[in-house]
Amino acid sequence: MYLSLQECIDMSDLTEDEILAIAEHEHLPEIVALELGAYLIHESGGEKRIKRMIHDDIKRSTEKGDHRHAALLKSVLKSFIKHHAPQCAVK
Repeated sequence: MYLSLQECIDMSDLTEDEILAIAEHEHLPEIVALELGAYLIHESGGEKRIKRMIHDDIKRSTEKGDHRHAALLKSVLKSFIKHHAPQCAVK
């Protein structure tokens, strides 16, 4: 029996958009980014590392003038902080 990508996402404690942001930042296939994210989300300091990845993606998108993608990533970051890393929120 094999697990589907969606089943793996569901077990990762991350959303698909969070995984895609990790994939974008690390230049990884989605399934590998899923594995990295699932590891980091349970590792001490991992939430801060994922937050930094998403923030870097926002900055890169903004610099390229891709404001639509930057806005999507800002939404992903807001959701990530709310669900995984409220201690990482910028005050």
